[in-house]
Amino acid sequence: NDMPKKFEIIGLKELQRDIKLLGRVPQSAATKGARAGGKIILGAAKGNAPVDKGDLRSGLIMKKERKTVPGKAVYDVMPDPAKNDIFVKMSKDGKRAYYPASQEYGFLTVDGRYVPGYRYLRHALDHNKTIIEQTILSVAGKEVDKVLRSKGMR
Repeated sequence: NDMPKKFEIIGLKELQRDIKLLGRVPQSAATKGARAGGKIILGAAKGNAPVDKGDLRSGLIMKKERKTVPGKAVYDVMPDPAKNDIFVKMSKDGKRAYYPASQEYGFLTVDGRYVPGYRYLRHALDHNKTIIEQTILSVAGKEVDKVLRSKGMR
């Protein structure tokens, strides 16, 4: 069967209906939903991170981007810039290497051999996509519902 599969995100239609009813996305719904999804990625990335050296597990953080659009929230899961003294390595010939990136994407050895990366950040997102989407919708939906109730619209 070569028919394309139809995916439906459970709760999306209801959330869209409620947001339309409100006329806007409550900032609290965007923030709490994005934070809940980000925590799943952060936990999975820490679980995937190599532990041999470089302190990646404790060096990953979740940071909220500055809000520029009302009703939107974005969290970055990233290596902590405060740990650059651990993460940045300088070779004898003065080349700079960033440990988190080399572990994510891979690197070339001195003799020119390629060592593949772990893709610890990419896999954290890809392998948890469904649960992340469901969590964001569930948390945002509860928050929108709270706002509707407070306005007497539910």
